[in-house]
Amino acid sequence: MLSTLFVVLFALSAQAAASNSSIVCVAGQCLQGSSNTSLGVSLSASDVTNSVLLLPGQYTATTNPQLVHDLLTSSHATLAPHPGFANASAPALPLNVEVAPGLAIYAQSLYSGQAAFSSLPSAPVFNSSTPLKAESLAMASSVWVALSFGSNGRAVLWDSVPDIAQLPQRNTGSISLLDMQSSTCSPPCASSGTCSASGTCTCAPGFNGTSCETCAAGFFGPTCKACPAGCASCDEGIGGSGRCLTPPVAPPLSACNCLNGECASDGSCACNPGWTLGANGTACAKCADGFFATSTGDCKVCSLGCTSCADGSGNCLTCGTHFTQDQNDATKCTTVPTTAGGAPCPDGSFGDGTNCAACSASCNTCSGATSNDCTSCPKSHFLTNNGSCVAASSTGVCDGSKLIADNNKGKCDTCGAKCTSCEIASFNVASTVNQLKCTGCLKGTVLSNGQCIDSCPTGTFLSPKDNITCTACDSSCSTCSGSATSCLSCPNNQLALDGKCVSLCPSNTFSASGSCIACHPDCATCSGSSFTQCASCPSNRPVLSNGRCLPTCSKAQFFDTTSGTCQSCDASCSSCSGTGPSNCLACSSTSQVLRSGACVAANCNNSTSVVPGLGVCLSDLVVVTSPAENNGTITEPTKPTPSPPATTTSSARPLAWWEILLMTLGCAFIFLLVLMCWRRRARKRRAQRTAAFAAQKRLDPKTNWRWRLLRFGEKLFGHRRSRRAQAAAPPPITTEDMESEAIQLMKMRNAEEARHHNEMEKLQLFGAYEYSRAGSTRSSHRPPSSLPSLSGRGRDHLKHHNDVAEQVSRASMYSQATGEPRKAPEPRQPVNKNLLTTLARYPSSVSSSGRSYMYSSSPADARLVDVDLPAGPTDAQVYADAVRPSLATSPPSRGAYWLEPVKTGTSSNNPFRR
Repeated sequence: MLSTLFVVLFALSAQAAASNSSIVCVAGQCLQGSSNTSLGVSLSASDVTNSVLLLPGQYTATTNPQLVHDLLTSSHATLAPHPGFANASAPALPLNVEVAPGLAIYAQSLYSGQAAFSSLPSAPVFNSSTPLKAESLAMASSVWVALSFGSNGRAVLWDSVPDIAQLPQRNTGSISLLDMQSSTCSPPCASSGTCSASGTCTCAPGFNGTSCETCAAGFFGPTCKACPAGCASCDEGIGGSGRCLTPPVAPPLSACNCLNGECASDGSCACNPGWTLGANGTACAKCADGFFATSTGDCKVCSLGCTSCADGSGNCLTCGTHFTQDQNDATKCTTVPTTAGGAPCPDGSFGDGTNCAACSASCNTCSGATSNDCTSCPKSHFLTNNGSCVAASSTGVCDGSKLIADNNKGKCDTCGAKCTSCEIASFNVASTVNQLKCTGCLKGTVLSNGQCIDSCPTGTFLSPKDNITCTACDSSCSTCSGSATSCLSCPNNQLALDGKCVSLCPSNTFSASGSCIACHPDCATCSGSSFTQCASCPSNRPVLSNGRCLPTCSKAQFFDTTSGTCQSCDASCSSCSGTGPSNCLACSSTSQVLRSGACVAANCNNSTSVVPGLGVCLSDLVVVTSPAENNGTITEPTKPTPSPPATTTSSARPLAWWEILLMTLGCAFIFLLVLMCWRRRARKRRAQRTAAFAAQKRLDPKTNWRWRLLRFGEKLFGHRRSRRAQAAAPPPITTEDMESEAIQLMKMRNAEEARHHNEMEKLQLFGAYEYSRAGSTRSSHRPPSSLPSLSGRGRDHLKHHNDVAEQVSRASMYSQATGEPRKAPEPRQPVNKNLLTTLARYPSSVSSSGRSYMYSSSPADARLVDVDLPAGPTDAQVYADAVRPSLATSPPSRGAYWLEPVKTGTSSNNPFRR
């Protein structure tokens, strides 16, 4: 009930708050009354009483009326912009109040209710649709928005709409935002760009150009995707396929100034065998010693015995030791036998000038005794440039090198300029060096049919597995890329489309160079790849103009779907969605407003007019609720704004029924809150007192969570209360407590007996009483006291009695000083009154003499303790009880203290015995 009441109270409060009085102004006029409008900026100043809401327009220092003038020229003026307006703290004259570039959305008509603002998008909008729940829209003057109204198609708004319900009937239903752009760009942006407020096109990532009509470098396709990673260049552009045109080179050959070698990680260059530093400082640019340059650009080894030979021809220029130029072949050097003592040395030996010495076992002929002095090698071994003989593998590769074995020269030769490794299949003594096949190539070259070349030949493609080997295309393709079946061109006059061969190109492509190339993304069909070569347009850019597809016609036109052209609006419309005067979206005349798609006379009230750019009367935005002067209108520049009339009893309007109900419900609600708070406080205090009492009486035992859980289960299943969960009883009185109390009572009794003995002895001393020996004898025959002796208590008491008797036999200080006995009674000993409250815990009986007898409840401590109650009998009453005849036959109960008086004759000074 309370929650329902709170909801109703909140709703009525919101309704009451919505009717606050305000002043809404345009340049030259203000209107005072109730307004829910949240469009514009609020202007206020600390030195001006009232604040105003400024609607869109320009305001200067001479703007009327006087209230606006005072606020604009005040040095304390401050601005509070509503959503969609520039955020400025102080007005700068002239003050232009206008909607920021974008769209302001209002939940209610007439620019009221909850407001939101959406600025121009920073990126192009591609086929998106954002639902809008709005009843009025406010737009900047240079912005257009494309909306869809249910299934009724697409409409473009150029002006603010004060009430969505007043649009043409075909523009009703659920609203969705399709696109929003500025109209300041010329020429208009392509679909991959959006026009900014500054009049420039902002391109999507990957696009470029003045109108964002092309792809940037390194991007391809209608959406401008990035080229494949590691690809130096690809088939880029709007119509590009994205295939890699240049194989990846990492690092480039020129990175370390190296031509016929490989760049190491440290920047150095490792030359291929046969190459060395060139004369111009370029690494691996010249053939090394013992090699000559061929016409194909390779470095080949010189013939056997030749240390240097001519480039191109290979003719030997110098021969080695023990070799001479061959007279029949200029490329060869013949062997000169060595001699020793004038006699030639046989094969396998060399002459040292005196004797012939044997060569190394690895040499056939030599010039020295070591294995590096060979001048020729035995069969199946080949001579290297360092003079050693090595064997060859089954693939013809010389052991320990990347050189290939040459059977004709008997030496290890190079693989070629661009080869880094090579082999001869099934190498034998009959194999020739021209049979070698490259197995590795320098970076920047590709391997095709055993040769290292700059690019793959036609009909092959670079394998993506290693980016080195050229692989043949499938028979269905003339050329291919990426795979054997991804065709770039086709045989038999077919056309390549996305790697396939087709007979005809689809509608969104065009034929060029044996391929089907995609149209520009702005076009539905085209005759070329440019955005100015469109033949038809898509639905989001329906207007075809000079080969371009545009999203909208001009402001005073609408797109006719039947003819596919832009048509002019009716003269009464500034923008429209169809032909005729009933399809207006905004009115061209400032004296008309929109009603159900038609422009009609405004008929504004209170001498107001239509607010420019808003399409609504000022009187429609402000409801005058009080009959003020000029019907609430403030127009004179020198006349201040009248203050709201004070609410008095004589002039106040009667309260409406809902206001009375609101106040009644509010009072009832407040009363209920106060009552609930008071009851809660009372319950809390009662609970505190109950808890304190339970704690004092030990009635509230502290149980742990297990016993609380047990009790919850008992309540849940209807079980009787468990004994273990019962509140613990107060702890019993222990034997130690009773013994301590008994000892205190006994000490009090002893003190009382001593006081009584002192009184009796003092009375004998002063002659007030006399006790007979017979009485003393009788008193000695009374039953023994039931009080315990407490470690010789009887002996100590008898000794004490004798000491007291001896003391009282002497004259007192009072008698010695005055010569007369003391007449007043001796002062009594004080009794601890705290023990009296303790005695109430034990059963008691009071004798006729006023003496109380206390018995311990414990059988183990059955002691009788006597004390004088605070309101006990006097000494005279005690004495009267002692001499009564009934006491002769009924002695006092066991444990009572008893004294028999002596000398009670007429000569006694006791007044009760006279």
